[in-house]
Amino acid sequence: MSIVVGYIPTREGRAALRRAAAEAELRKADLIVINSDNGKNFEPDDTRRFEAALEGVQGRLVQAGIHVEVRQLVRGKEPAEDLIEAAESSHAELIVIGLRRRTPVGKLILGSNAQRILLDSTCPVLAVKATTEDD
Repeated sequence: MSIVVGYIPTREGRAALRRAAAEAELRKADLIVINSDNGKNFEPDDTRRFEAALEGVQGRLVQAGIHVEVRQLVRGKEPAEDLIEAAESSHAELIVIGLRRRTPVGKLILGSNAQRILLDSTCPVLAVKATTEDD
């Protein structure tokens, strides 16, 4: 079995990754780290920063003894679609996503990707918030 985590190099991404790694250790599961950029046209510096962050993530997880697969997806699909497809194709037992803090009005509506993952996933979804550990 596996755990799928959506990762971007932000506080929320680091929170999701930290929790997903803990769940992978606890469940003795493989970890699939998904970075989906939705086909957006990033600046070359952004692309290099994302690639370096993913390499660092993979190295730290391997050092911690976690079997990890990192997928950087640039296919023009929404991140929610990429995470759900990865979870279904790997028969994941869990998807982990990070959530941003929102204003009181913003709390009425989740981000569209988070909402879609929560509603459309065929496996449980764990949504985590960033803490000071994730700075």
